[in-house]
Amino acid sequence: MDLAGKVVVITGAAGGIGSALARRFAAEGARLCVSDLPGTELPPGLPVHADVTVEDEVRELVAAAERELGPIDLFCANAGIATGQGLSADAAVWDAAWSVNVLSHVYAARAVLPGMLARGGGYLLHTCSAAGLLTAPGDAPYAVTKHAAVAFAEWLAVMYGDAGIKVSALCPQGVRTPMLTRGLDAGDPAALAVAAAGPILEPEQVADAVMAGLAAERFLILPHAEVAEYVRRKAADPDRWLAGVRRRLRR
Repeated sequence: MDLAGKVVVITGAAGGIGSALARRFAAEGARLCVSDLPGTELPPGLPVHADVTVEDEVRELVAAAERELGPIDLFCANAGIATGQGLSADAAVWDAAWSVNVLSHVYAARAVLPGMLARGGGYLLHTCSAAGLLTAPGDAPYAVTKHAAVAFAEWLAVMYGDAGIKVSALCPQGVRTPMLTRGLDAGDPAALAVAAAGPILEPEQVADAVMAGLAAERFLILPHAEVAEYVRRKAADPDRWLAGVRRRLRR
């Protein structure tokens, strides 16, 4: 996908991967609408503060972008949260993870797809996680909801691929964002497991991987190349893979 002149919406744009995507897309000549929670400072672009867990606000975000910039070519559903909790996570924690990590993607698709389908094309980029392909030791709500996010992206690709809709699932492992660094500072087992599993990339490196993935129109965008090998090992021998994860946690 050539981004020059394209209208792009990015949620979760106030920091981390979202702001790196905004900077990179702007450099490629995209026309940006950037969004995050009210009160956050946003990178350059059309700013629309919105809570992506509220469907009406997502619809207004899409409407504002189309009103000011024109039809949306690429929607990046990038907002996400971690919890750092396991069985102790209460219903409110699970609800929050489900709302941000899954339902926000559903709301975005429902808001933007009708216009894309009417025009015969469009692109959806869902920021998921390697946890959605593997797991997230120490964070059950994150692991489960990121699996659901990947599954939803797959479903969209199957259902709408023949109608001109492209879908990519961005599945990085460790990225130097506030979400990860806070966990590392707190000694969170999930964050420590991520740091031990491979290199911690800068958000700009993830943006580079996204550009390559969009250009190739790949469904899975894996900034950490080793994740593909982990997925292959998991599929080839799940029991051995699970045992390997447990051994890594004991180190």
